Amino acid sequence: MTENGVFYYGQDKIDYEVVRKEVTYKEKINRSKSDKLIAKKTKPRKVVIKVHPDQRVVATAPVDASDEVIHDAMMKRARWIWQNLQDFAKQQDHVLPKRYVSGETQFYLGRRYVLKVITNAETADVTNSTVKLSRGKLNVGLSESDSELDAEKRAFLVKRLIDEWYKNKFRSISRERLEALIYKASWVKNSPSIKLITMKKQWGSCSTRGNLILNPHLVKAPKECIDYVILHELCHIAEHNHSENFWRLLTQVMPNWKEVKARLDGMAELYLNE
Repeated sequence: MTENGVFYYGQDKIDYEVVRKEVTYKEKINRSKSDKLIAKKTKPRKVVIKVHPDQRVVATAPVDASDEVIHDAMMKRARWIWQNLQDFAKQQDHVLPKRYVSGETQFYLGRRYVLKVITNAETADVTNSTVKLSRGKLNVGLSESDSELDAEKRAFLVKRLIDEWYKNKFRSISRERLEALIYKASWVKNSPSIKLITMKKQWGSCSTRGNLILNPHLVKAPKECIDYVILHELCHIAEHNHSENFWRLLTQVMPNWKEVKARLDGMAELYLNE
């Protein structure tokens, strides 16, 4: 189970997560001057700190590390952590909030599509508001009554239509990918259910009953990234914490997970942008 902590850098409050991992102690055999073999245990792994693009601060520490040791490690790197948070915040500032008008970029399975909002006046065959992919465009066709809405209400409607379309697409895709991957998770006896919940800073989670909770925004990412999140959560059915065994299990079912995760993290701001 992930722990949480907090520290202050000046007036800024910084929250962080703590992930504990088991440390494997290795014995080093050294020969002394008297030609006797002396076995020495290596020092336990230090606290490793990472700042993610979504501004999550995560400290990975040995299971036996005290809260004080972890907090001291955070304080020693407080300026570096704060600076990274500032840099990522500036990057997010460059990602403009969507207005849901023609010309904006939308994503689907890792590909970019240009949004085109089509009003009833532009096409005679639009009787109901619809969303369709066609030749590099994500077309949102508005019915006659919807076309008459003011700009703000129309944008709200277009967003809702796109969100529903994404969710419907991901409902079938996530189930399809789960069924294709389940054989890798030999510890899973029955195929888990999938619940879709829109989240701001999380791609998925696993319930105590072993069911998957996935973010429908994942449908914007390449299938390999979707597979990574599903396999990550399937591993949590066997290992509830981010322990050494968990990462070993994930590497077993997806050897290149680090590269895939980095790819997903790198696009997170765009995929989660609403």
